[in-house]
Amino acid sequence: METAFFKFLNEKEDKDEVFRNSFLTVFGFSSIFFLVVLIGSQSIANWIGYPNHSEFVILIAGIVSIDAITALPMAKLRADSKAKQFSIIHFSAIIVNIGLNLIIIYFFFDSDHPMQAILLILFANLLSSSVKIIGTYREFLAIKWKFNVALAKQMLRYSLPLVVAGFAGMVNETLDRVMMKPLLMSAGNTKQYSLGQVGIYSAVYKLAMIVTIFLQAYRYAAEPFFFSHAKKENPNVMYVKIMNYFIAAVCVVFMGVSMNIDIFKHFIRSEEYWVGLGVVPILLIANVFLGIYMNQSIWYKLSGQTRFGAYIAIGGATITVLINLIFIPIYGYWASAWATLIVYALQMIASYLLGQKYYPINYNLRKFGLYFSVALFFFLITYFVDIDPKEMTIRKFFFHNSLILVFIAMVWRLEMAKSKT
Repeated sequence: METAFFKFLNEKEDKDEVFRNSFLTVFGFSSIFFLVVLIGSQSIANWIGYPNHSEFVILIAGIVSIDAITALPMAKLRADSKAKQFSIIHFSAIIVNIGLNLIIIYFFFDSDHPMQAILLILFANLLSSSVKIIGTYREFLAIKWKFNVALAKQMLRYSLPLVVAGFAGMVNETLDRVMMKPLLMSAGNTKQYSLGQVGIYSAVYKLAMIVTIFLQAYRYAAEPFFFSHAKKENPNVMYVKIMNYFIAAVCVVFMGVSMNIDIFKHFIRSEEYWVGLGVVPILLIANVFLGIYMNQSIWYKLSGQTRFGAYIAIGGATITVLINLIFIPIYGYWASAWATLIVYALQMIASYLLGQKYYPINYNLRKFGLYFSVALFFFLITYFVDIDPKEMTIRKFFFHNSLILVFIAMVWRLEMAKSKT
């Protein structure tokens, strides 16, 4: 619905009506969801193995509902180019969450009563989510409870395929870690070994999330920007230019992490997990492809053909499941890493080919190939020419990062030369 809000905001004359319908739709679904969970909280608690703690279920449902309800007022801030206010609210919620959790853990945690601590931590999450309500109270107060059913139907038809795509995307993102333990155990491995593999993969995956953090920040700004420029004269020129900058930026992030892995590995506190650092470059490249796919996805969002987003995501999820089923028992977490890269690469290619058919944008494939190839080549140089194998020394640090600076200089020269012409 957030994406539908941005699209219809730039197509309809009554902007307030678009926001109002988007918000009330999400508010309605979230309220129904919370009521259903509230009524069935004891049954859900029994099902997940915590029959004496139905309050956990109610609190989690409250957190999810508040996050959903505040999504549209936060999106409105982005649409209104209020990036500073948007950032302050987000960071405030994060600070409250971390601060309350630290207070609970250090001052109120009782190892004899761990469930009490869980309850307090859930309350901390609920309070931090509520920060967004406080931060966007003006948007809430301005809402008129007037609903346009016809507009809501249009928006739902547009956005429902994106829900399917979101679920399929979650499969691509998380299912490998869910499947790993049972598949390794079914192959004759011990429970301890299987859990160890999951732990290693989960730990090193966090380093690849650095690209994902960049992608999330980019998406916050890019989506409203793309929709607002859709009706301007020759918007594709801007889309191509942004894609060039975007690919260069994610390549810099890829090199920055992979070529300084001896520094970033210390974010993983247990050295036992460092054995899995070899898959980090694979996961980083996978997330580069994911970012390009996300950038390309604007074609089916702008054209209203969101069903293709669902098709691509479902296809990716199917391939993810198949590769993991076949190869995890043989190769462990390496199979999951390669599955992630293969699937995101295929999604990127599929999105490009479909986009050229239904909403052509003449991306500069030569420049993409150049930036990615040079970034990969520089990484391979540092991989095979390992100056100090055991640690990151000053000499190694300057050698690796000088290559990154060379890459940035190359991009700057090419982009600036083109802008002058």
